[in-house]
Amino acid sequence: MKQISNFIFAFLLITAFSNKVVAQDYPPNPESGKCYAKCMIPDEYENLTEEVLTKQATQRLEILPAQFEQVDEQIEVKGPSTRLEIIPAVYETVTERIEIKPASFRLEPVEATYKNVESRIMVRPEEVKLIEVPAVYETVTEQIEISPASTKWVKRKGDKNCLSQDPNDCLVWCLVEVPAQYETVTKTIMKTAPTTRESVVPAEYKTTKDRVVETPPTTRRVEIPAEYKNITKTVVVRPAETKTIEIPAEYKNVKKTVMVKPAETNVTEVPAQYRTVSNRRLVKAGGFSEWREVLCQNKINAVKVQEIQAALKSRGYDPGPIDNVMGKMTKSALVKFQKENGLPIGQLDFDTLKALGVNY
Repeated sequence: MKQISNFIFAFLLITAFSNKVVAQDYPPNPESGKCYAKCMIPDEYENLTEEVLTKQATQRLEILPAQFEQVDEQIEVKGPSTRLEIIPAVYETVTERIEIKPASFRLEPVEATYKNVESRIMVRPEEVKLIEVPAVYETVTEQIEISPASTKWVKRKGDKNCLSQDPNDCLVWCLVEVPAQYETVTKTIMKTAPTTRESVVPAEYKTTKDRVVETPPTTRRVEIPAEYKNITKTVVVRPAETKTIEIPAEYKNVKKTVMVKPAETNVTEVPAQYRTVSNRRLVKAGGFSEWREVLCQNKINAVKVQEIQAALKSRGYDPGPIDNVMGKMTKSALVKFQKENGLPIGQLDFDTLKALGVNY
């Protein structure tokens, strides 16, 4: 089957090229289920034998006057024309089923479902408490200075050698040191300062039972089918068209003088010399044919390939072994058969199949 597909692909390349050349070129009046393609028509040649000039002829000229005569001639007095004839449209009554209400849908609510679950919840979280540790005190005795050491002036008795009669004039002021004064006191002092320490109080939990949503509420889509009704209406089977009617031209006969033999020169020919040569001349140029019906790919199966191989072999074309495969030898034999029989090349068209005697 792979070889068959390759053969069809190769044939379709020719059609693809044609489609590029002529855009929007489609088969006229195609029928559903049938396949069409443009096929390659080969050039037609003929072998001609002709003589070619090898030595120019010479001549002697003698002038002969022209000859005239009266003749009847048909001339056109009114040219051909056309007229348009209107062909009315053809109608028929048909019953048609139309949609009066399109299909739709509605949404229906679907209730949620619930279930009971046990959960352990924390009543009081774990916390850390600070506990105060009091300071430690002790009693000590110490002396404290209540007045610092100083000096003061003290009056002394007068000097016995003083010359004044007034004894007060003989008093002597002496600067004496006054020692510091202390007092013994007892007091309580802090031996260690107050501190705090952390105490962890564990969390407290309790078990509760709750009703929770197992599936949330949703909606359900309910389809509502479309509604139809049958109506009867008149439709155009064949549209109105115009038909062109040819009106032939009108002629009349007239007499006129015509030259039946033009003036000429009488030439005494000295024949030229020729040689015979053979040439190949194009009789009819090939190219792409009009659209032709071809065998669809789904009908090119092993049985059909076997029929084609057998038909080619019976007509003297070697398709290779009858193996139901569209191989290289089968393709070459088929193309040779098409060329030698003036058939379109490149497709399994119906003309080719008919010439092979293969059903299509």
